[in-house]
Amino acid sequence: MKVVRRNDLSLRLLEIFGTLMLHQTTVAAAEELGISQPSVSTAIKQLEQQLGFALFAREKKRMVPTDEARSLLQEVQPLFDQLRSVESRVRDLRGGAVGTLRIMATPPLGHSVVPGALSAFMDARPDVVVQYDVRRMEAVIDAVAIGAVDVGLCLALDSHPGVTVDKIRTDRMVALMRQDHPLARLSVVGPADIGQHRLIGLVRASGMGLMVQNAFELMRAPYEPQVEVRYCHTAAVIANSCNGVAVVDNYTASFLPNMDLAVRPFDPPIAVPACMLTRIGRPQSRLVAEFQKAFLAELKR
Repeated sequence: MKVVRRNDLSLRLLEIFGTLMLHQTTVAAAEELGISQPSVSTAIKQLEQQLGFALFAREKKRMVPTDEARSLLQEVQPLFDQLRSVESRVRDLRGGAVGTLRIMATPPLGHSVVPGALSAFMDARPDVVVQYDVRRMEAVIDAVAIGAVDVGLCLALDSHPGVTVDKIRTDRMVALMRQDHPLARLSVVGPADIGQHRLIGLVRASGMGLMVQNAFELMRAPYEPQVEVRYCHTAAVIANSCNGVAVVDNYTASFLPNMDLAVRPFDPPIAVPACMLTRIGRPQSRLVAEFQKAFLAELKR
């Protein structure tokens, strides 16, 4: 039975060969490769032994390629081009310049901060593909927990057994009303001030809705919204159309196209953290880390 010998040629030997073909002196080749001159000579001898023919003839200080060496170079040149391409791609991956990033956010961050962060992130990484969606918090948590997305973004989540929660920044909730509303004359708005006006509230089953209700109870003011909605943006829209007052997160207040609403601090303060969610036990990729930097920068604007 004939034994087929495997190919013992190494990319390193071929790389040294290609460099010597380019410079035709062992000194110049060694300098470019960052190795010693004897190492270049030893590598060429080893390659010649494996090939079974000579690659260079020495003439004074120059290494003159043989016809076989020129023929071999034509065969291996595509390998060098591919190797440079692989090295470039590895550098890009290491620097978070290529790949696919999957993001899901809840509406307050998804419609205000994330678009600006994505713009800066993608401008620096034109080869990165981003898959982005805006959903309810429950959907964001589930998607992160099962690995359907790489990173989730939401507000007011203290912890969850299925995901890792990083609180990035905390802001206070604000009161929104039309510029012609009587409460717009106040510098700070509280539950007692809202009591005589139409309140547009968040559903009490939501995290922020419960926090607003607790703030009213803390001040011994009745919490009696005339309209209850699920999303802060919806609350702002209804407050604008119905001349009411809504207590929402600061990010929603910063993203209100076509609405000239007055924004006032709400007291007692309701702290709302902006949170980044990642899957438990999964190391953070370079792309996620780079997006987090862009997201933090956009939050500080």
